[in-house]
Amino acid sequence: MDDSILFVMFPYCAVILAVIGGVYRYYADRFSYSSLSSQLLENRTLFWGAIPWHYGIVPVLLAHLAALIVPGWWGVLLGDPIRLAVLELAGMSLGFMALAGIVILIARRLLHPRVRAVTSVMDWLLTALLLLQVSLGVHIAFTYRWGSLWYHHTAVPWLRSLATLLPDAAPIVHLPAAVRAHMVIGFVIILLFPFTRLAHVFSFPLRYLWRPWQIVLWNRRFHPRRQKGRAGNGNHEPAP
Repeated sequence: MDDSILFVMFPYCAVILAVIGGVYRYYADRFSYSSLSSQLLENRTLFWGAIPWHYGIVPVLLAHLAALIVPGWWGVLLGDPIRLAVLELAGMSLGFMALAGIVILIARRLLHPRVRAVTSVMDWLLTALLLLQVSLGVHIAFTYRWGSLWYHHTAVPWLRSLATLLPDAAPIVHLPAAVRAHMVIGFVIILLFPFTRLAHVFSFPLRYLWRPWQIVLWNRRFHPRRQKGRAGNGNHEPAP
């Protein structure tokens, strides 16, 4: 397939469709902006899967964004060999954590009938893509060393060219197939983002930070038998 389709046209289509789909879903069915948690159906395996998944994937994503948003600072950070080595080791460790977490979460949905019953086709598709994406990331980290450094000089210029509406795929056309597939799958996940459980990350109740305080009253309800006993003892306390 032509590089201009995969790395110029498709990223824009993915982002545009994700924004339109997200806005439509919000106004058509805003209460669906939820993780649809299955914690009440099964909690133990969820804990051992969700913890390494979130603690692994979130720092990795933040590192990718940091290199994109502040490339100058990121280049200075990678300029020292010791810092580069520490960052590489940290990235590999976090990648393994995320991979272990997603494997446990998939096993949970497969092995627990009640959780499997509430898993939709879109859930399976998204989970499979996340597993493939993280697996590719770990593979790239171990096969093509110093990924944080060459990411800074290849993927970052390409992504920034897309953001400035001056797309230029030249920095990435000669990268290995696994790296290019990693990039394409990333935009596939962005495309599916508003149509899956991942949309719940946008449902954080920010308005709670400035809304007025709510006064909560505790209405104590007496047991009818105890209340009858109190009435017989001359305590005429009105029922709540």
